[in-house]
Amino acid sequence: MRDDQHRFLMLLGQLPARLTAEQAAWVLNCQAHDVPVLVGARLLKPLGNPAHNSVKYFATMEVLELAKDRTWLTKITNALGQHWKAKNRRKKGVAPFVPKDGQARPVGSPVQLHG
Repeated sequence: MRDDQHRFLMLLGQLPARLTAEQAAWVLNCQAHDVPVLVGARLLKPLGNPAHNSVKYFATMEVLELAKDRTWLTKITNALGQHWKAKNRRKKGVAPFVPKDGQARPVGSPVQLHG
């Protein structure tokens, strides 16, 4: 938020009616990169029907109300935890299977059985 915007809002004595993703993240005490995860999980809904690559705004009143709901806070905490756990798991990859013959094979490669 620009300094002049901040001063104007301080004089007004209230938050703006719409929040950016970064501002919504501040209210929810999470990171700006977590907001798209919450939108994707349908736990946070942007205003209107924004295009996939456009700036998304969130209703301040709705974000503040949701922030008071312990059940919803638990849901977003779990959703974020699951998202980052899955992302880290994909990043690290799955350990290759090492059969008894000791030769590692890439994940998904067929295993030949000798009979």
